[in-house]
Amino acid sequence: MEKIILHWVSQYGYAGIFGLLMLGIVGVPVPDETLLALTGFLIFKGRLQLVPALASAFSGSICGITLSYLIGRSGGYYLVHRYGYKVHLTPEKLERARLWLDRTGKWTLTLGYFVPGVRHLTALTAGAARMEYPVFAAFAYSGAVVWVTSFIMAGYYFEKGWMGSSQAIHRAALIAVGVLACFLLLYYLATRKRGKSG
Repeated sequence: MEKIILHWVSQYGYAGIFGLLMLGIVGVPVPDETLLALTGFLIFKGRLQLVPALASAFSGSICGITLSYLIGRSGGYYLVHRYGYKVHLTPEKLERARLWLDRTGKWTLTLGYFVPGVRHLTALTAGAARMEYPVFAAFAYSGAVVWVTSFIMAGYYFEKGWMGSSQAIHRAALIAVGVLACFLLLYYLATRKRGKSG
Protein backbone atom coordinates (compact mmCIF):
# COMPACT_ATOMS: atom_id res chain seq x y z
CA MET A 1 0.00 0.00 0.00
CA GLU A 2 2.89 2.37 0.77
CA LYS A 3 4.21 1.89 -2.78
CA ILE A 4 0.79 2.70 -4.21
CA ILE A 5 0.58 5.88 -2.12
CA LEU A 6 4.11 6.88 -3.12
CA HIS A 7 3.26 6.34 -6.79
CA TRP A 8 -0.01 8.29 -6.46
CA VAL A 9 1.66 11.25 -4.75
CA SER A 10 4.62 11.17 -7.16
CA GLN A 11 2.25 11.08 -10.12
CA TYR A 12 -0.34 13.63 -9.00
CA GLY A 13 1.49 15.63 -6.33
CA TYR A 14 -0.66 17.92 -4.23
CA ALA A 15 -3.85 16.86 -6.03
CA GLY A 16 -3.04 13.26 -5.08
CA ILE A 17 -2.64 14.21 -1.41
CA PHE A 18 -5.93 16.10 -1.49
CA GLY A 19 -7.86 13.30 -3.21
CA LEU A 20 -6.50 10.43 -1.12
CA LEU A 21 -7.16 12.23 2.17
CA MET A 22 -10.67 13.24 1.14
CA LEU A 23 -11.49 9.63 0.21
CA GLY A 24 -9.82 8.31 3.37
CA ILE A 25 -11.85 10.57 5.66
CA VAL A 26 -15.10 9.57 3.93
CA GLY A 27 -14.32 5.92 4.60
CA VAL A 28 -12.32 4.51 1.67
CA PRO A 29 -9.52 2.33 3.17
CA VAL A 30 -6.61 4.71 2.67
CA PRO A 31 -3.82 4.67 5.31
CA ASP A 32 -4.13 8.37 6.04
CA GLU A 33 -1.41 8.62 8.68
CA THR A 34 1.07 6.85 6.40
CA LEU A 35 0.19 9.25 3.59
CA LEU A 36 0.74 12.27 5.84
CA ALA A 37 4.06 10.98 7.20
CA LEU A 38 5.21 10.19 3.67
CA THR A 39 4.24 13.72 2.64
CA GLY A 40 6.46 15.07 5.42
CA PHE A 41 9.32 12.86 4.25
CA LEU A 42 8.91 14.10 0.65
CA ILE A 43 8.97 17.69 1.93
CA PHE A 44 12.26 16.92 3.69
CA LYS A 45 13.63 15.46 0.45
CA GLY A 46 12.63 18.62 -1.43
CA ARG A 47 10.15 16.82 -3.69
CA LEU A 48 7.22 18.73 -2.20
CA GLN A 49 6.90 22.24 -0.76
CA LEU A 50 5.73 22.67 2.83
CA VAL A 51 2.91 25.22 2.42
CA PRO A 52 1.18 23.66 -0.62
CA ALA A 53 1.48 20.18 0.95
CA LEU A 54 -0.07 21.36 4.22
CA ALA A 55 -2.80 23.21 2.33
CA SER A 56 -3.59 20.15 0.18
CA ALA A 57 -3.71 17.83 3.18
CA PHE A 58 -5.83 20.19 5.25
CA SER A 59 -8.21 20.87 2.35
CA GLY A 60 -8.61 17.16 1.61
CA SER A 61 -9.31 16.44 5.27
CA ILE A 62 -11.94 19.12 5.73
CA CYS A 63 -13.62 18.28 2.40
CA GLY A 64 -13.79 14.62 3.41
CA ILE A 65 -15.17 15.23 6.89
CA THR A 66 -17.64 17.82 5.59
CA LEU A 67 -18.87 15.33 2.98
CA SER A 68 -19.38 12.73 5.73
CA TYR A 69 -21.29 15.33 7.76
CA LEU A 70 -23.53 16.19 4.79
CA ILE A 71 -24.20 12.50 4.09
CA GLY A 72 -25.22 12.05 7.73
CA ARG A 73 -27.31 15.22 7.72
CA SER A 74 -29.30 14.25 4.64
CA GLY A 75 -29.27 10.46 4.28
CA GLY A 76 -28.63 9.52 7.90
CA TYR A 77 -31.44 11.64 9.29
CA TYR A 78 -33.86 10.27 6.70
CA LEU A 79 -32.84 6.65 7.33
CA VAL A 80 -33.28 6.95 11.09
CA HIS A 81 -36.76 8.41 10.71
CA ARG A 82 -37.77 5.90 8.04
CA TYR A 83 -36.10 2.65 9.14
CA GLY A 84 -34.49 3.32 12.52
CA TYR A 85 -37.20 1.46 14.44
CA LYS A 86 -36.00 -1.80 12.85
CA VAL A 87 -32.69 -1.52 14.73
CA HIS A 88 -34.16 0.25 17.79
CA LEU A 89 -32.76 3.61 16.68
CA THR A 90 -35.53 6.12 17.27
CA PRO A 91 -35.70 9.89 16.69
CA GLU A 92 -35.66 10.25 20.50
CA LYS A 93 -32.32 8.41 20.71
CA LEU A 94 -31.00 10.58 17.91
CA GLU A 95 -32.07 13.65 19.88
CA ARG A 96 -30.21 12.34 22.94
CA ALA A 97 -27.13 11.85 20.75
CA ARG A 98 -27.50 15.45 19.55
CA LEU A 99 -27.68 16.75 23.12
CA TRP A 100 -24.61 14.71 24.08
CA LEU A 101 -22.74 16.05 21.04
CA ASP A 102 -23.70 19.60 21.99
CA ARG A 103 -22.41 19.18 25.56
CA THR A 104 -19.21 17.14 25.45
CA GLY A 105 -19.38 14.85 22.42
CA LYS A 106 -18.27 17.56 20.01
CA TRP A 107 -14.71 16.99 21.20
CA THR A 108 -14.83 13.59 19.47
CA LEU A 109 -14.83 15.54 16.19
CA THR A 110 -11.47 17.04 17.16
CA LEU A 111 -9.84 13.97 18.71
CA GLY A 112 -11.48 11.39 16.45
CA TYR A 113 -8.96 12.08 13.68
CA PHE A 114 -6.39 10.12 15.63
CA VAL A 115 -8.57 6.97 15.70
CA PRO A 116 -9.05 5.23 12.33
CA GLY A 117 -12.70 4.45 11.67
CA VAL A 118 -13.84 7.11 14.12
CA ARG A 119 -13.08 10.09 11.87
CA HIS A 120 -15.95 9.60 9.45
CA LEU A 121 -18.32 8.05 12.01
CA THR A 122 -18.24 11.13 14.24
CA ALA A 123 -19.03 13.34 11.25
CA LEU A 124 -21.87 11.04 10.10
CA THR A 125 -23.30 11.03 13.62
CA ALA A 126 -23.01 14.81 13.92
CA GLY A 127 -24.80 15.21 10.61
CA ALA A 128 -27.56 12.72 11.41
CA ALA A 129 -28.08 14.40 14.79
CA ARG A 130 -28.40 17.76 12.99
CA MET A 131 -25.48 19.41 14.81
CA GLU A 132 -25.25 23.04 13.73
CA TYR A 133 -22.69 23.47 10.96
CA PRO A 134 -20.68 26.28 12.66
CA VAL A 135 -20.20 24.08 15.76
CA PHE A 136 -19.28 21.08 13.60
CA ALA A 137 -16.82 23.14 11.57
CA ALA A 138 -15.11 24.69 14.60
CA PHE A 139 -14.32 21.34 16.22
CA ALA A 140 -13.80 19.20 13.10
CA TYR A 141 -11.61 21.67 11.23
CA SER A 142 -9.42 22.48 14.23
CA GLY A 143 -8.90 18.73 14.67
CA ALA A 144 -7.86 18.49 11.02
CA VAL A 145 -5.20 21.16 11.53
CA VAL A 146 -3.67 19.35 14.52
CA TRP A 147 -3.84 15.91 12.89
CA VAL A 148 -2.41 16.94 9.52
CA THR A 149 0.37 19.04 11.05
CA SER A 150 1.36 16.34 13.58
CA PHE A 151 1.87 13.58 11.03
CA ILE A 152 3.46 15.71 8.31
CA MET A 153 5.94 17.15 10.82
CA ALA A 154 6.66 13.65 12.15
CA GLY A 155 7.48 12.45 8.65
CA TYR A 156 9.64 15.50 8.07
CA TYR A 157 11.67 15.35 11.27
CA PHE A 158 12.08 11.59 11.46
CA GLU A 159 13.14 11.38 7.80
CA LYS A 160 13.92 7.72 7.00
CA GLY A 161 11.91 6.55 9.97
CA TRP A 162 8.69 8.14 8.68
CA MET A 163 6.77 4.83 8.83
CA GLY A 164 7.79 4.20 12.43
CA SER A 165 7.13 7.78 13.45
CA SER A 166 3.57 7.71 12.10
CA GLN A 167 2.90 4.46 13.95
CA ALA A 168 4.40 5.82 17.19
CA ILE A 169 2.24 8.96 17.02
CA HIS A 170 -0.76 6.83 16.21
CA ARG A 171 -0.20 4.61 19.28
CA ALA A 172 0.33 7.61 21.56
CA ALA A 173 -2.80 9.26 20.17
CA LEU A 174 -4.88 6.13 20.77
CA ILE A 175 -3.75 6.04 24.39
CA ALA A 176 -4.51 9.76 24.84
CA VAL A 177 -7.94 9.40 23.26
CA GLY A 178 -8.67 6.34 25.43
CA VAL A 179 -7.77 8.24 28.59
CA LEU A 180 -9.86 11.24 27.51
CA ALA A 181 -12.80 8.96 26.70
CA CYS A 182 -12.63 7.51 30.22
CA PHE A 183 -12.66 11.01 31.74
CA LEU A 184 -15.60 12.04 29.56
CA LEU A 185 -17.50 8.89 30.55
CA LEU A 186 -16.87 9.52 34.25
CA TYR A 187 -17.94 13.15 33.82
CA TYR A 188 -21.12 12.07 32.03
CA LEU A 189 -21.97 9.50 34.72
CA ALA A 190 -21.30 12.00 37.51
CA THR A 191 -23.49 14.72 35.97
CA ARG A 192 -26.23 12.20 35.22
CA LYS A 193 -26.20 10.98 38.85
CA ARG A 194 -26.36 14.57 40.13
CA GLY A 195 -29.27 15.29 37.80
CA LYS A 196 -31.24 12.33 39.13
CA SER A 197 -30.58 13.15 42.78
CA GLY A 198 -31.27 16.89 42.35
